[in-house]
Formats: sequence, structure tokens, C-alpha cells
Amino acid sequence: MIKVEGISKSFKVAKRSTGLLQGAKSLFYREHSIVDALSDISFSIEPGEIVGYIGPNGAGKSTTIKIMSGILVPDGGKCDIMGYTPWKNRVDYVKNIGVVFGQRSQLWWDVPVIDSFELLKDIYKVPQADYKSTLDLLVETLDLKDIINSPVRQLSLGQRMRCEIAASLIHNPKILFLDEPTIGLDAVSKIAVRQFIKTINQEKGVTVVLTTHDMNDIEALANRVILIGKGSLLYDGKLEELRKRFGTHKTITADYHKNTNRFDIPGTTITHWSSEHAVISIDNDQTLTSNVITQLSNKVDLIDVTIESQPIEDIIVQLYKEFKI
Repeated sequence: MIKVEGISKSFKVAKRSTGLLQGAKSLFYREHSIVDALSDISFSIEPGEIVGYIGPNGAGKSTTIKIMSGILVPDGGKCDIMGYTPWKNRVDYVKNIGVVFGQRSQLWWDVPVIDSFELLKDIYKVPQADYKSTLDLLVETLDLKDIINSPVRQLSLGQRMRCEIAASLIHNPKILFLDEPTIGLDAVSKIAVRQFIKTINQEKGVTVVLTTHDMNDIEALANRVILIGKGSLLYDGKLEELRKRFGTHKTITADYHKNTNRFDIPGTTITHWSSEHAVISIDNDQTLTSNVITQLSNKVDLIDVTIESQPIEDIIVQLYKEFKI
């Protein structure tokens, strides 16, 4: 469905030193530098996938999304999405995609949300019957009933983002590009947005490309991640493979009947200990979790044990460190 081959994009950035003299000089002459936003990026995405497109600030994520949505023209390379070249066949192409930029709005600020939806219906020439059924689904699943008749400027950020996602789906696109869709949202709004993305993916087969710095979004939604850094593609694979590769550390929290003898277990680090509670860090490359629990039960009278895997944020940070980004 999506095939990107050797995409490159650079930008010309003006340089200017501080000071009044330099400011006056820049009115007549400016020095520029060339920044490579993307360098030979290639990947493919199958229909129905949810892919997390991740990387640090300035890595080139938004530039890639803009190229795939037809907003930017690359300096080189090919991009074939559903048989279209986004920047060449834009009028026909955009009927098949939805795009949400977390820091930009496609809704009209001073009019009620429903008026924006009606205008988008006319722009995309959506039949009335299709529009009505889609709108009913969006209002119900995104909980828009109480805000759909309010002007956009009166909405909270979380409410507006739910409306932005609904607006991008009015024309029933086959592909949804989400660029930081949960930025600034509270926990309740994030959960609602994530659940909706899962629903449209499972029930309508919508392909989703998600860029975000919130690794909980990635963990909740994506089975596959593509890592980009300094304009280059660094990793493309399953999230579970990353866990196996970097997520070897686990944390065991144990509650037990009072025991004043501090214990040690080979291959582990005890990060907290008291007579009735201990937190133990283990590396599965050195010892098995089951062995640690067995040895622990031999040393104390256990009441409760919980095992936590390494947070996804820590795994991604390790990946960034490996590629020095």
C-alpha cells in the first residue's frame, strides 16, 4: 500500500550572528547552510498495519509525513501510495488519506465544529448517506455529542484533538497519518484517542502511520516501529524484537512476612530492602526470573510478588544511544 524508495529532502536555512551590526548586514546579505532533513529513506507498509514512526526532535518524522501526504516535494526518490505519487496526483490522492497534525488545525476557529464537518463533506464530495453514518460513528466513539455545536475556540485541547481526528475521517480514508496526535492531552483523552485508533484499524482496516514522542502511544497501538535519526532510517522491525533485544531487565517487587536478615541473590541487584519489602532488579541475560523467585521463596516467607518489564521509554532510549542520536 505504501512504498517509499530513496526519499531525500534538504532545506536551505539562513544563518545570522547576534548584534545590531550583523542584523543590519543581514538585510543585504545572508549566509545559508543546507540541512539534510531526509537522506535515502526507504520502507514499505502493508494494508491494515499500525506503524510507529519514531525518532528524536529534528529527526525528519514530520518531513516524511508531509511528503507522504503530498504537502512537500522531495529532492529525490520515489513514493508510491495506493498507486499515486502524492505530490503529483494530489487531488485524487487526498481523497484516500486523512492527516492529523497535533500542532496544526484543519477546523475553522470561530464556527461550530459541525459546520467544519459539513464543509469538509462538501470539499470531499461525500454522499449525504455516507456522511451521516460516518458522523454518527465518530460522534459516538469519540464522545463528541456535547461539543459538536460549540465553536472550536471554546474547546479544550483534548476536545479539539478528538474533533481533529474526526475531521480527518469524514471522507472514510484508507490511510491515516497521525503526527503527534496526543500532544498535550490528559490521560483520559489519550486513552480515548488510542481506543478509537484501534477501533477504526480493526473494524475498517484503516492503515495508520503514527509519529509521537509518547512511547505509551507506540506500545498501546503499534506492533512495528520505524526509527529515524538525523535524516536516516536506523531501525525497522517489530516492537517485540526490540523488547527481546534491549528489554532484558525486569523488576521484582516482593512483600513477605517480617524477616530481619538481609539477603542477596546472585545475578540481581537489590535496589530497596526492608524487613517486609524488597525491590529487586534482574538481568535475564544473567539469570532467569523463575530462578530468582525460587531463591527468594527459599529465603523469605512470601506474601505477594509482582514482576514488571522494562518500560518502553527505557528501551527506546537504549536504541537511541546505540545509534548515537
